[in-house]
Amino acid sequence: MAQARLNVDLPDGPWVGEVSREFPEARIQVLSATPGDGAGFALVKITADDIDEILDAIAVHDTIEEISVMALNNGVATVHVEAHAPLLMAAAQQAEIPIEMPVQIENGVARIDITGAHERIADFGKMLRGVGAEFNVAYVQQQLNPGESLTERQRELLFEAVDHGYYDVPRTCTLTELAGEVGIAKSTCSEALQRVERTIVREFVDDLPRKQIEFDSSAGTDA
Repeated sequence: MAQARLNVDLPDGPWVGEVSREFPEARIQVLSATPGDGAGFALVKITADDIDEILDAIAVHDTIEEISVMALNNGVATVHVEAHAPLLMAAAQQAEIPIEMPVQIENGVARIDITGAHERIADFGKMLRGVGAEFNVAYVQQQLNPGESLTERQRELLFEAVDHGYYDVPRTCTLTELAGEVGIAKSTCSEALQRVERTIVREFVDDLPRKQIEFDSSAGTDA
């Protein structure tokens, strides 16, 4: 699995891109979103000095089916929006990868965090470009979960080995001492630890990309 952050320059069409460019000082956060058959539904938090003007601009946008103000106080509004052309959610749905919420949008640029297989992240990038959304990659990093395939007994043995210093450098607990601590034969302890180590190493290696994720060459990468 990998985690990636994309800065997506939203194209004209969806309300959130056009309204956020019209009011570049506003901060729009999509707290939750659900794509529908025709329109999508989203809970959105908007922070701005000219909040009433922004709400008016959203209400009259061509893609808006309905907007309901849930809360409004001191330049912060939480609204429920039903809108056509939910671009980001549609692209994520086609790529079969979830977008992590909230999504923050300022001046037409959406910060998107996604987690999934490298191939699906790459597919998401292709879907975005297919609908005219340019983006740059802020970062891509591994999300490793070593030990997921271990049994409860194997985890217990691993924790004992770590706690007693078996993996310290230099080692402060011998295999014989560890076996005595957990109450098993030395040969059994050795074989069990080998299985644990093999499982963890394989998980680690399997989760590493064997080649760089291939986004379109025009996508920049920020260090």
